[in-house]
Amino acid sequence: QVQITESGGGLVQPGGSLRLSCTASGIIITENPVAWYRQAPGKKREMVAGFASNGLTNYRDGLKGRFTISRENAEGALYLDANGLKTEDTAIYSCNIPWGSNYWGQGTQVTVSS
Repeated sequence: QVQITESGGGLVQPGGSLRLSCTASGIIITENPVAWYRQAPGKKREMVAGFASNGLTNYRDGLKGRFTISRENAEGALYLDANGLKTEDTAIYSCNIPWGSNYWGQGTQVTVSS
């Protein structure tokens, strides 16, 4: 059974930064394709960034440069560094591990507002 937990969300002003974290039990993050998704109110869930099965990173168009995905074996964690946040980045951010599976965490709320 895979259980996923996200953290690190919060309220931040435009231009601010956050580091989102994701941990999982029952699966090794560094040995699987993994991804961050987000869902804004009234919109479909969309992929933000991910590690493919070959280890390469993928980013949603327009987010690379502001968002950086990383993962750490020692901590067994997946991270998303979000910089230069904009109001349109407001959403619930969730992990999908393995990428493409039905395993999701509850998500962490990111609100960008002045």
